[in-house]
Amino acid sequence: MAKPLTDQDKRKQISVRGLAGVENVSDLKTNFNRHLHFTLVKDRNVATKRDYYFALANTVRDYLVGRWIRTQQHYYEKDPKRVYYLSLEFYMGRTLQNTMVNLALENACDEATYQLGLDMEELQDMEEDAGLGNGGLGRLAACFLDSMASLGLAAYGYGIRYEFGIFNQKIVEGWQVEEADDWLRYGNPWEKARPEYMRPVHFYGRVEHTDQGVKWVDTQVVLALPYDTPIPGYRNNIVNTMRLWSAKAPCDFNLKDFNVGGYIQAVLDRNLAENISRVLYPNDNFFEGKELRLKQEYFVVAATLQDIIRRFKASKFGSTEFVRLDLSTLPDKVAIQLNDTHPALAIPELMRILVDVEKLTWAKAWDIVVRTCAYTNHTVLPEALERWPVDLFQNLLPRHLEIIYEINRRHLERIAKLFPGDLDRLRRMSLVEEGDDKKINMAHLCIVGSHAVNGVARIHSEIIKDTVFKDFYEADPEKFQNKTNGITPRRWLVMCNPGLAEVIAERIGEDYIRDLDQLKNLLDFVDDDALIRDVAKVKQENKMKFAAHLEEQYKVKINPNSMFDVQVKRIHEYKRQLLNCLHIITLYNRIKKEPNKSWTPRTVMIGGKAAPGYHTAKMIIKLITSIGDIVNDDPVVGDRLKVIYLENYRVTLAEKVIPASDLSEQISTAGTEASGTGNMKFMLNGALTIGTMDGANVEMAEEAGEENLFIFGMRVPDVKAMDKKGYDAASYYYRIPELKQAMDQISGGLFSPSQPDLFKDLVNMLMHHDRFKVFADYEAYIKCQEKVSALYKDPKEWTKMVIHNIAGCGKFSSDRTISQYAREIWGMEPSLEKIAAPDDPR
Repeated sequence: MAKPLTDQDKRKQISVRGLAGVENVSDLKTNFNRHLHFTLVKDRNVATKRDYYFALANTVRDYLVGRWIRTQQHYYEKDPKRVYYLSLEFYMGRTLQNTMVNLALENACDEATYQLGLDMEELQDMEEDAGLGNGGLGRLAACFLDSMASLGLAAYGYGIRYEFGIFNQKIVEGWQVEEADDWLRYGNPWEKARPEYMRPVHFYGRVEHTDQGVKWVDTQVVLALPYDTPIPGYRNNIVNTMRLWSAKAPCDFNLKDFNVGGYIQAVLDRNLAENISRVLYPNDNFFEGKELRLKQEYFVVAATLQDIIRRFKASKFGSTEFVRLDLSTLPDKVAIQLNDTHPALAIPELMRILVDVEKLTWAKAWDIVVRTCAYTNHTVLPEALERWPVDLFQNLLPRHLEIIYEINRRHLERIAKLFPGDLDRLRRMSLVEEGDDKKINMAHLCIVGSHAVNGVARIHSEIIKDTVFKDFYEADPEKFQNKTNGITPRRWLVMCNPGLAEVIAERIGEDYIRDLDQLKNLLDFVDDDALIRDVAKVKQENKMKFAAHLEEQYKVKINPNSMFDVQVKRIHEYKRQLLNCLHIITLYNRIKKEPNKSWTPRTVMIGGKAAPGYHTAKMIIKLITSIGDIVNDDPVVGDRLKVIYLENYRVTLAEKVIPASDLSEQISTAGTEASGTGNMKFMLNGALTIGTMDGANVEMAEEAGEENLFIFGMRVPDVKAMDKKGYDAASYYYRIPELKQAMDQISGGLFSPSQPDLFKDLVNMLMHHDRFKVFADYEAYIKCQEKVSALYKDPKEWTKMVIHNIAGCGKFSSDRTISQYAREIWGMEPSLEKIAAPDDPR
């Protein structure tokens, strides 16, 4: 068994991130003490651990601010094209350590805090996660911001500063309980309020058509107050901006509608306006058509577009004069990327500004809009596609509804010319879905109003063209592209797995951190015993550390030599945590049947949040925890099988569990996961993948060699064929004895002895209306898991396969993804050039 890490070992592991200069250390200590004494504890004699964290955060922020100002000056001097990434979610996690890594300050900070008698890890643990996202979509946006800064692109992330992010998940007696995530309660040292850029956003009202043009009048106004967060690139002195809007009621909000006596109520009603930025909707891949959500979507778009146009017109640093008044050059200087359909209202809103406010002709305005906007699709699940009721639109955004109708009229006119007489096609392609209650199809709006539409993995982009948006592809094939997702290697390797980053750097140098393709040079060392030993040693140390964390959290004794078999992601039927459950039960039954056989020990960990209103997902969590209660307490099984539910899965927990994982479960039904990015994080951190040919798994198998992944189950054509002939779950149930046994145990109450029919809904769903065909892949999955267990018994061969996987990760850097967006959609050229630091002469 590997010996536990000493403090000195922990501190040695970060050398790949730049040496600690002596002058840096003494400067840091001086600044740290200055912040501690003057900004934090001036009126108290004693400092708390949180004070120390804030002092360190403020010290590190000082290094950011000079670079931040200089970067913005640099952009105004060069006047580059700017890209605006619009997203309702930015799942940032923690900022302190990431900033230290990107500014090459981590060793110096570590040394300084050590000399001050403080523990760096304890201070980092004081930081709240910025959980302003649900999962993949929001975390992708965060990785993209890192890459855009690291590639020197003039880029801005725009979103909402939710007061409450994704809920904190507590597991109480096996059930998920949600708690509000009050992440701002201690303040946020990384943001800067910019009240001078506050902007009005209008709702409701009515439309007047006058001789002077169209006017949207009698509206209710909410103010958008921006908060800026610096986004540092990797060691290039570039610091970009993420601007998040917070809703504020204007001073006269409701006051004029009340008589003098209603003053108190009028002030209290200000909350109604400010609710817009109160809370993140906790749905992943599910559309919830609530008025507040539509308000959020318009709020971020309206505030952002005012900002974009202000910056476009006054593009000299510090200038308040308008330099550019001709908006026809907007697409040459501005690229707007819509992260899913949530910011789709940017299209009609930009039309409204150009036509109603700037007085351009419709044709000219539409040309500008289409050349400026581009749309990324993130899902093919029908329940996830946004369709807003026309009545809601009419009430909240009457002018935008008129504009959408006009866009649709012209769009259908064009389609009728392209496909004469094809009325059914017109119906399918309309932006307005007719029916009992008319709806606006936001994906159709995005496609019509954008010059580029992309999926997020090759297989996903093909499915979009073949099925979901087939009609649109036939009309405009040149619009459709693929941009396979990626992850930032800074956070997802250098920061969360320093030991592995160092082992790689010792073999191939450290340039791979900004050019991940260089990982393929590891193939020269795939048979090198020293590398095999080093990679295995790092994994074992990560497992020891995580096992200690689990024992502290869950009071379960973990065998650190067992295989860490991990599935962490949102809980959703299509991600098939239930298939994983059936494997656990099957394994449990086999061990019980032959307790003296030499089994490969496994610790199965499943984590993730269920949307609060998603009954089936919450039942899945209860089933996993119930299986764990039975398995973990069975003396016959001992430490050969343990089941842990990882509570409150979030970015910070991912940074701990992923480097410690041996096996990554990516088992969605083929054709349902758009891409996945967790799969890439596991691969980069030396876990092997068991997965279906879905999403980016397909390209991972290509890059590492399919023989180096555990691929099983139906492929997309098989799923299509089964949909055609009909899926009969019962036939599998009666044909496969181990599957029948597992299902009978669930329905018979083995895992819920006090409530035997607790899981009847899950059983009924699996037997009679399982859209994701769990049973159809059961047999192949179990056989594939046997191969996994067999290979794990040969550590050397296992580790060689791991090295093949790490070497194949180059493609999955978000730097590659962003370079492709820049060149193929935004018309920008990425650059690895470093700009002068604030203390360098210019």
